[in-house]
Amino acid sequence: MMCETYVQFFSSLSDLSRLEIIKSLRDSPKNVSELSQTLNYEQSRVSHNLRKLKELGFVVQKPNGKERVYEIDKTITPLLKLIDTHVDTYYKHYCKCKGDEKVKRWKK
Repeated sequence: MMCETYVQFFSSLSDLSRLEIIKSLRDSPKNVSELSQTLNYEQSRVSHNLRKLKELGFVVQKPNGKERVYEIDKTITPLLKLIDTHVDTYYKHYCKCKGDEKVKRWKK
């Protein structure tokens, strides 16, 4: 029987909205409005997914005046780098990115 924590962890990464949020936050910390504008998502969609990412330890929230700024949790950064290495090795044929976007897919 598969441990439920593994199911929760990997299913949280299977959501495209959450992956786009992680990718955007990997570039720089952002508030909900900035993420919404950058990703062209409704604020409620961003907020809902940030809540789940925070609950699962992918992002942290820091107060900045009246707003909350989100960034990638420091414990997740090495995992993202491992994923980059794995994807670069085994999944090159799946990448449909072109030019600079292909090079900086996740890199930071």
